[in-house]
Amino acid sequence: MAVTKIHGIKTTVDKAIEYICNPDKTDQNLYISSFACSPETAALDFKYTLDHTHDCRDPHNTNKAFHLIQAFSPGEVSYEEAHQIGRELADRLLEGKYSYVLTTHTDKGHVHNHLIFCSADNITFSHYHDCKKNYWKIRNLSDTLCQEHNLSTIMPNGKKGMKYNEWAANKSESSKKTQLRKDINQTIRIVSTYSEFLTFMEAKGYEIKNAEFGENSRKYITFRSPDMSRPVRGSAKSLGKNFTKERIKERIENKRQKAIFPSVHNKLIDTNAPNIAGNIGLQKWANKENLKIVSAEYNKMLTHNLHNFSELEDRIALLHMQQKEVNTSVVSLESQIRHLREMLKYAKQYQKNKIYDDHYKSSKDP
Repeated sequence: MAVTKIHGIKTTVDKAIEYICNPDKTDQNLYISSFACSPETAALDFKYTLDHTHDCRDPHNTNKAFHLIQAFSPGEVSYEEAHQIGRELADRLLEGKYSYVLTTHTDKGHVHNHLIFCSADNITFSHYHDCKKNYWKIRNLSDTLCQEHNLSTIMPNGKKGMKYNEWAANKSESSKKTQLRKDINQTIRIVSTYSEFLTFMEAKGYEIKNAEFGENSRKYITFRSPDMSRPVRGSAKSLGKNFTKERIKERIENKRQKAIFPSVHNKLIDTNAPNIAGNIGLQKWANKENLKIVSAEYNKMLTHNLHNFSELEDRIALLHMQQKEVNTSVVSLESQIRHLREMLKYAKQYQKNKIYDDHYKSSKDP
């Protein structure tokens, strides 16, 4: 299920974009996309478009941009899929006419998208109308995308609707499954291979079975922590479609591919997009912006004493090795924290009951 809301931005467009692009919230800029602008210059790009609408703009319309938020239910969607849904929502809603910056925030318990788009389009320079009709259009588009991605939706009467395969199961599922999903998502973020994933999950205290692939392997991987009475299947019905062993492996591989120049890929403007390819002025602007972006990225490489692709690859390999060492330490510390929490629980219980034992020992026999 995804909840949507939208509000106008009248003044500080640059600060709003800076907030949604915070590296600490977007997994170090991994989940940032843009269209017909770059995140660094989006506020100026919006201003350029708005300046061309000055003569025909409604004097009562003071919005420079709009900020749309799309929030998903906890544990229902991966970061990658949430970002993909956000892109599809932006493209269907704005129809390739409006410049926008899209980010997915991963720092909260629930995954959510932030979409900031210019209040005027690049084709006719007309303004986006923030009205009830368009709000329902946003909500309906979001619900449609949730259905297409097999997520839950909201029924017309305002009640929670069924997921394509389940809503009731998710509604009543235990906190242990929620914790398992959280552990799986966190582990996927810090590993590079499927085998590393299994090692790190075992270090977190999970007993894992049926993790292998092949003709003779069982269909579902299972996870069991010490506080679980029985194993939990990694199936679409039990945990969700993003937590099968096939999907877990795919998510890890996709993350590795996106990790190579993620910011450059997301910043570059697609000059083959229909609205740009058919407009010579926009084509020239897009090519010029792309040159600026590539040049800026190369200058960043030079500041890190990197002069060619080979040196960059070597540096990435070194950083991956260092990251692996840090991740191993993190998992070890998490395991210690869990053990200490368990000890603390029993210590509190002992402290609570000790007073009765003391009274019993000090009491006189009748």
